[in-house]
Amino acid sequence: MPNGRILPDRRTLLGSAAALLAAPALLKAAPAHARAPLLGPQATTFYRFRLGEFEVTNILDAGVMIDGPWPIVGEDRPAAEVEQLMQANLLPPKRFRPGFTPTLVNTGSQLILFDTGNGAEGFVPPPAGGWLAKALGPAGFTPEQIDVVVLTHAHPDHMGGLLVDGKPAFPNARYVIGETEYAYWKSDDSLSAPKDSNTYKSGQMFRSYVQPLRDRMSFLKGEGEVATGIRAVEAHGHTPGHLAFHIESGGKRLLLWGDCAHHEVASLARPEWHALFDMDKAQGAATRKRIYDMAATERIAVAAYHTSFPSAGFVERDGTAYRWLPVTYQLEL
Repeated sequence: MPNGRILPDRRTLLGSAAALLAAPALLKAAPAHARAPLLGPQATTFYRFRLGEFEVTNILDAGVMIDGPWPIVGEDRPAAEVEQLMQANLLPPKRFRPGFTPTLVNTGSQLILFDTGNGAEGFVPPPAGGWLAKALGPAGFTPEQIDVVVLTHAHPDHMGGLLVDGKPAFPNARYVIGETEYAYWKSDDSLSAPKDSNTYKSGQMFRSYVQPLRDRMSFLKGEGEVATGIRAVEAHGHTPGHLAFHIESGGKRLLLWGDCAHHEVASLARPEWHALFDMDKAQGAATRKRIYDMAATERIAVAAYHTSFPSAGFVERDGTAYRWLPVTYQLEL
């Protein structure tokens, strides 16, 4: 009895070992009284992190699987070339799930929403998309709490959530858009495009969804400021006045780049490839290279609307191209 403890004898140890060896056989022989049902896949619909004194929440607006990424990315390339790139990155060659991810920034004094998702008439309407309005509640918000709504550009999957049943979805908000972007869509240029084109559809939707809010709207010039710590970055090409945004607080930075990527692998690995929805293909490619280089050089966290949810990550150089690094725990430090 060393140190006052009673040690098990050899017979006790052997008995315990025999019981353990017999346990699997007993379990196997026991009848199954219940079988757990298959529950199906489940994904989170919001992701939140601190950025200095700010709090940032990404909200998933759609979860659809579609054909592609060709020709959405690589429109000017043979489909097989894009499919080969996907296979080399262990991705399906002909199917992908684009992110549709509005971002909320709580500055402590204002709640600012960047883009509003598809709504009822965007690229991915309900039930596969247009989730933002219903996803706000589980994320901890109400539509009435939104103080500012910022549009990176006026495509249906970014402005579609401005209205619900014909009424403003965010009744207390003021609205912000680039001056160049607003001027283009207000003109009749978009309505001269083919009626089955994204440009025509966007022009029609702009008139119903954005123009009626004109009296509560302000317009950004160049790198204008939305609020303290939040300023625009010109990222034209995808649309005539497409904007990205620098968000900074307490020495922490985030680049919200709107539609500077339509796929986290293909867009970054081949920024020179044309994007189907870019209205100016050459300028869109030049903007991607500039924005990716900025993110990689300055090692900035990125909120990237069309990357896989939670649509947050970093960019690193990969030779003469770039690579997307999805966020793990970096933003939780």
